[in-house]
Amino acid sequence: MRWHMYMQIHSMKNQGFSKRQVAEKMELNFRTVSKYLSLTPEEFEHKILNRERRRNLGLYEGVVVDWLKKHPDMTAAQVLDWLKEHYQVCVSERSARRFVERLRKQYSIPKVKGHERQYAAVEDPPMGQQMQVDMGMAYVFDFHKRNYRKLYCVACVLSHSRFKWGEWYTKPLTSGQLVAALQECFEYMGGMPKELVFDQDRLLAVDENYGDIIFTKEFEQFRLSSGFEVYLCRGNDPESKGRVEATVKYFKNNFAKNRQFVNLDIWNESFEDWLIRTGNAKVHGITKKVPAEVFEQERLFLKPVPSTRKTIENIVTREVHKNNTIFFKGNRYPLPLGTYRPGQKVSLSIEGEVLKIRDDLDGYIIAEHKISKNKGELVQNNNHKRDTTQKLDSIQSSLFKALGESEDAHTFLTQIRRLKVRYARDQFSLIEKMLKIHTGIVIDKALNYCICHSLFSAVEFRNAAQYFAGCLEKELEDVSHHSKVAILTTSIITTKRQLSEYERVVKGGDF
Repeated sequence: MRWHMYMQIHSMKNQGFSKRQVAEKMELNFRTVSKYLSLTPEEFEHKILNRERRRNLGLYEGVVVDWLKKHPDMTAAQVLDWLKEHYQVCVSERSARRFVERLRKQYSIPKVKGHERQYAAVEDPPMGQQMQVDMGMAYVFDFHKRNYRKLYCVACVLSHSRFKWGEWYTKPLTSGQLVAALQECFEYMGGMPKELVFDQDRLLAVDENYGDIIFTKEFEQFRLSSGFEVYLCRGNDPESKGRVEATVKYFKNNFAKNRQFVNLDIWNESFEDWLIRTGNAKVHGITKKVPAEVFEQERLFLKPVPSTRKTIENIVTREVHKNNTIFFKGNRYPLPLGTYRPGQKVSLSIEGEVLKIRDDLDGYIIAEHKISKNKGELVQNNNHKRDTTQKLDSIQSSLFKALGESEDAHTFLTQIRRLKVRYARDQFSLIEKMLKIHTGIVIDKALNYCICHSLFSAVEFRNAAQYFAGCLEKELEDVSHHSKVAILTTSIITTKRQLSEYERVVKGGDF
């Protein structure tokens, strides 16, 4: 094709046509005509035809078909490498892959694997004997960022009942998070198995050490305190924990696929609902039993979970949902109406069995709940430790009297109640606490400072009181270090003089 065009261009040129006339009659680009006229036949074959041959994979169809028939397991990447080696072919990997796929379909040459591993069916372990654990990753669509992001999950499955549990994270897990996830899994199931099966993951094992496994510090402490056994799979042998491998795929394809990500709390809440509704409720394809029903029997064979929970855990935050609830360890805890705002967050702290929910800005307790040991519950607010015996009006009245019944006190208390409707009782409680701690001088200065700067908040009142109390304490300390300075505790009485004495002084006299 190109050789014929080359010969026709030179023939027209020899007939007396100009380059522009040749380009117009053959409907070619002027530069192409100029280029072809500047090349000798030898140069044209070397520069144009040979390059065309290197890019035309159809010329090597027979050779590639012979290779594929002789080596059915040959990959497209290897085919491209051999073509480059023997024929100096210059094409992209994508073109080579499509070319090989077309030839396999056209000549019915399926790709086969070299050596396939043979498997044998294994009986399910006894109830309560084994749980398999693995981690996975899925791409999900972020509703806010409008693009795809990675989510990471921990998957656990009891080998006998196939009862599943999992937790999702926005970042790759740490050893501490893995330990916390396992602890939460044990609490969710109400017990723990005798043996846990893992991959040789760096989160839990530093070195296999010929059987004397060296675990990470966090996992070793958790393993010793809990008392379960660990079975690590051999390297490159994920099939030995096939139950949890299938569980991870199930989580990704049945739950995560095509689901939009809003935030992690909502995602995990939906995931837990999915486990109850589908993950553990459908008949298992192999056992032909419902995992949730079998688990009710296997639960009796699980070992008790040692109590490793701290009395006061680290404070964590949660985002407030539109229905004025937060999600914590599988349950929903309500907040007072009006708490929700876009992006509103609250701080959580655990003291004993009580979950305290605080405002993320000023730290005041919004609600308190007794932590539920069940899952999927809506734990109603019981106003724990709130003084509901007194009316808010009477509390405000008593504080007004304690502050001296001044106009500033009336303004301060009234504005607090108006601006902080939901927290008025907590605000008044803090003011009452400050009245018991500080002296009248400090309280007056703090109140005057808040009024002058329009700070109608018990927190600002507390901060001001602490500041003035510190200043007063420093002044007394400075005075105590100077022995020559005496503190006058008695009042000074001045004597009144007669007007005649002042007249005498003006005229030049003395007192």
